[in-house]
Amino acid sequence: MADPGGGAYGLDLLPSALLATIMTKLDVASICSLGSTCSSLRSCAHHVRSFIPAFHLLDVAPTLGLLEPLLLPNPYLKSLKVDCCRLEDSAINQLVYPTLHELCLHNCGDFSGRLLSEIGYRCHDLRSLYIGSVAEKRGRAIHISDLEELLSGCNELETLNLMFDVSIFIRHDFARAWMLASPRLTSLEIGYISAVMVIELISPIVGPHQPVNHPRPTIWQNIEKLCLSVDYITDSMIGAISKNLTSLTHLDLRDSPMIVPGASFDLTNSGVQQINQHGKLKHLSLVRSQEFLVSYFRRVSDLGILLMADRCSSMESICLGGFCRVTDAGFRAILHSSSNLYKLKVSHGTKLTDLLFLDISATSLSLTHVTLRWCSCLSNLAISHLASKMDLAFLDLRDCRSLGDEALMAIGALPKLKTLLLDGCDVSDVGMSYLKNAVTSTLISLSVRGCKRLTDKCIMALFGSSSKVVLQELDLSSLPYLSDNGVLLLAKSRVPICELRLRQCSLIGDTSVMALASMQVDDEMWHGNGLRVLDLYNCGRITALAFRWLKRPYFPRLRWLGVAGSVNRDLVDALARSRPYLHVACYGDELGATQWDHSDTFYIYENEETDELEQWIFDGEEEEMEEDEEMDDAIDNNELDQ
Repeated sequence: MADPGGGAYGLDLLPSALLATIMTKLDVASICSLGSTCSSLRSCAHHVRSFIPAFHLLDVAPTLGLLEPLLLPNPYLKSLKVDCCRLEDSAINQLVYPTLHELCLHNCGDFSGRLLSEIGYRCHDLRSLYIGSVAEKRGRAIHISDLEELLSGCNELETLNLMFDVSIFIRHDFARAWMLASPRLTSLEIGYISAVMVIELISPIVGPHQPVNHPRPTIWQNIEKLCLSVDYITDSMIGAISKNLTSLTHLDLRDSPMIVPGASFDLTNSGVQQINQHGKLKHLSLVRSQEFLVSYFRRVSDLGILLMADRCSSMESICLGGFCRVTDAGFRAILHSSSNLYKLKVSHGTKLTDLLFLDISATSLSLTHVTLRWCSCLSNLAISHLASKMDLAFLDLRDCRSLGDEALMAIGALPKLKTLLLDGCDVSDVGMSYLKNAVTSTLISLSVRGCKRLTDKCIMALFGSSSKVVLQELDLSSLPYLSDNGVLLLAKSRVPICELRLRQCSLIGDTSVMALASMQVDDEMWHGNGLRVLDLYNCGRITALAFRWLKRPYFPRLRWLGVAGSVNRDLVDALARSRPYLHVACYGDELGATQWDHSDTFYIYENEETDELEQWIFDGEEEEMEEDEEMDDAIDNNELDQ
């Protein structure tokens, strides 16, 4: 905490070696936070950044101009994680360190394939690599030689995540490139690959100019985890994976058909029976996405699932999505044969009914994570039985539209529940009151998006007269009767919300933004500075006035903001320029970076009016005032136009 003279209470009197040791335990934002308090700590923070072992910056998408002074030359750097959406090939030298063991680069759409080749050329000790969206922007190219350089150079790799479309490569060349891959590789994830490429990759076909005894990659015998997004999940692909990946313990397959698949390009009972031939599989996920087409695994019935269940005795996690012909009998076989199962996820289980859970007490299961999404035949009775017998920490019941307040009464009694998703359920304000104990003790994340019966009273039911609330993530989107009065109640309750979603609420307006901007969580936290995600997309009563409250110093920790571009495009653009490290989405994108592992630990200073990282970034810069003036001009012009 800073004193009036600009020093720090005792911290600047500590030995620099001790301060440096303390700072090495912090994340980058917290180091900058300390460095912004006084000159002695600033010097120490600068020194520490030259030898910290980990540099993780995923909340902010830095430009090269920001990254250079933050990421100093560091011979001890082992782990680097950066959001690269504002970087390109010119930043490669700043990102690729030969000492790295872990490298995670998200949103690399403006990089070319050179990024892959440079990583392979320089990072010979790399153990874990994540690269997202490489060369997705127009004018950027990636060649098979770049992938070959990566695979041949990083011969210590154990985990590889190539989160981009590899179907751009000729499949024979792509399969041949894996001859160069690290024999230590045990985990592989690919963002998109065609089913035929998977088959040839795992069981390479001898080419016309290759001898019959042409060597084939041996890495597949060591692969333990395989995650693929494909065009179609087929029997042939399942067979190739099950036959050749003899060490596989984790299989995650997801497809998104663009046309209804024929029998030869689909999963059938025959393919399901081939799963887990070697008996080592512990985690299985087979999901048919409906992103492009309403499609199901129509050729898989109870018979296939019953035969697969015989090999499920060691399963710990099972996720099945789109198996519309599987009934309670098939799902029951899985539950009764998998005594170690702790995670069950079923989506689009159109024939799943209450009967599955009526005798669940007869099993030895200890489920902690359950997802039953788009299971329209489930009623309150099923959830009552499930909640009474299981010690759930995660429960996803989205789009189970027959569930109501009776289910919430049973759910509210769960002693360890941390995440509850109720989107589209038929619950009321009275039902919300049954969750009050959970909200004050264990519940971290709650979503009631699209629960049409909820009104402002649900806020009072959840948070009224509560002295302590642990809830951090709240989704109140698409509630037609939620108004500014409800948000005012939320602000008065001092709930320490980090993520708040209010999209598609027609009665939410400027008053809500002002209330959240002024929300005081405790005596030392103000200006709404707990919020990191705020989604106001398509809220019916947001006007130019709200944008005055979205400027600094309000919402200093905000990293993701959703607004409708139709409010006024000039206002949105001016806000984005005035807060360049804020992700502003105006096309309805879902917000948040929760899929990335990032630290939420920050030091809080008394009466702070700006984020410490932004304070460090903007310290001494005159552009900030010019950008704020530009923002004011845009708002004034908008008000004059009206």
